[in-house]
Amino acid sequence: MCGIVGIVSSENVSQKIFESLERLEYRGYDSAGIAVVNGELQRRRAQGKLANLKKELKKSPIAGNAGIGHTRWATHGLPITENAHPHSTAKVSVVHNGIIENFLELRKELEKAGYKFTSQTDTEVIPILITYYLDNGESDFKAFQKTISRLHGAFAIGAIFNGNDNLLMAAKRGSPLAIGYGDDEMFMASDAIALAPLSQKICYLEDDDIAKITSTSCEVFGKDGKSAEREVKISNISGAAVGKGNYRHFMLKEIHEQPIAIAQTLNAYYDPFNAKINLPKAKFDLRDIRKITIVACGTSYYAGMVAKYWIEQIAHIPVEVDVASEYRYRKPVYQKGGMFLAISQSGETADTLAAIKHAKAAGQYIASIVNVPQSSIARESDLIIPTLAGPEIGVASTKAFTCQLTALAALAIALTPSVPGLLPQLADVPSLLTDILHIDAYEDLADEMSLAKTVLYIGRGTSYPIAMEGALKLKEISYIHAEGFGAGELKHGPIALIDESVPVVVIAPYDEYFAKTASNVREVAARGGKVILISNSKGCKELKDVTYKCIKMPFVPSFVAPILYAIPAQLLAYHIAVKKGTDVDQPRNLAKSVTVE
Repeated sequence: MCGIVGIVSSENVSQKIFESLERLEYRGYDSAGIAVVNGELQRRRAQGKLANLKKELKKSPIAGNAGIGHTRWATHGLPITENAHPHSTAKVSVVHNGIIENFLELRKELEKAGYKFTSQTDTEVIPILITYYLDNGESDFKAFQKTISRLHGAFAIGAIFNGNDNLLMAAKRGSPLAIGYGDDEMFMASDAIALAPLSQKICYLEDDDIAKITSTSCEVFGKDGKSAEREVKISNISGAAVGKGNYRHFMLKEIHEQPIAIAQTLNAYYDPFNAKINLPKAKFDLRDIRKITIVACGTSYYAGMVAKYWIEQIAHIPVEVDVASEYRYRKPVYQKGGMFLAISQSGETADTLAAIKHAKAAGQYIASIVNVPQSSIARESDLIIPTLAGPEIGVASTKAFTCQLTALAALAIALTPSVPGLLPQLADVPSLLTDILHIDAYEDLADEMSLAKTVLYIGRGTSYPIAMEGALKLKEISYIHAEGFGAGELKHGPIALIDESVPVVVIAPYDEYFAKTASNVREVAARGGKVILISNSKGCKELKDVTYKCIKMPFVPSFVAPILYAIPAQLLAYHIAVKKGTDVDQPRNLAKSVTVE
């Protein structure tokens, strides 16, 4: 994931900005840059590692009292210097972490007005749109504010202005952004770790906040444009606690990082200029694939189950999904032209790695979806599709899972000759996620559900694996027994478990399967089960008479529903675990990466 930092001070900030970028290196990046203002804007950028930027700064130093910096993982546009941040005009320089979903629309508007673009990025519309408003007489603050109001997507943004050495503007939506308080200097960063040696006083902006920062002050304006108070916390700015920001647990922080993580994963493969998916170069031709075998463990296995629905429905390629630990023992039959797809967050999962070697020996093409491109599984692969989830500290996977789903959705589209409408649906996911994260329905449910001994989850179609994943999340972190089933399987045995003490969580977007799932809900209610329905307003209304509680989701296309409906399942498990007082981030008996069979 990209990282951004900004400083405004009574002294030169360029060295501090560079050192802050060094603390963000762990996120991964392929270019970097710094801009400062000292009467006028100055900028240095470099492709590759920070060592290259350091050489550039040594060759051509810059100094200023306000500055911004960026480490970039290429999404829109190649990882070249021209696409590196900061992006600038003569009047403003901007760094940006995230996705601007409507950038093509804005770019066309600005080009029509005579403004020229020099990069392939979505980010460049931000400084050019700010410049447009400045050219029309707006102040620095008003031009920034108007620009932010027109952006769709998930983002964290920092900006400095030509001729203004004592101003740093910042804004966020769906992406973390921290403000640090110092002596005659103020700081901004996408990660508090970047501010570690600089400040002990930190506040975190809320979605749609805009911050006007000088060397001695920070004024925050909320979504309504009015001045807003944000709590300033004292921190030792060290160790794991820093990474939690203002969240109680890493898991909650990582749940809230999903809009930006998904945006960056999607943008690694989505070419909006040509409306297509560009996967990394493979050692084989995807057009030759006749069958796909997906192998994974745990949460990654459920991502593979969703992918089976997607790929078979839209690409019409047969797919098998196997649990990695059992795969070799059934003596699988391979087909010529088959692709073996391994899904693993760490890229080191022992069972999955062993299965890969088995398939490789049989002449299968090997593809992998991993969060660590340098991992053992990646090294064994003919095609590597990285997820850009960034570090995930909580043992129970959240953002890694939804990034896997995003990468799998991109793969499904890439395998399909013609898929009108699916790419725009996928591109809308980050902004929809931002709205879903603000649904407030979990704490009251957690009070009651934390007392349950057993919780059942049901769903149909792609909601079936999401039900299984929701059950896994709950049992992992709350230690409550939970199971996920296909809704139609209830009457084949599991319905015997239902009585008035058993909550049943129903994953049911209002789609082609809803009517049949509704019948199963009524069967549960007739036996006294407490139905917690996750659906949109239409679904909630239709089943109001038999539903104990409904978590109301926005209307979303069925193709992307699995990604979006994973979020309430995660939040429900989280709040129940918090209520029970368990170790949410490090549940008993579990490890983040399973490297033994």
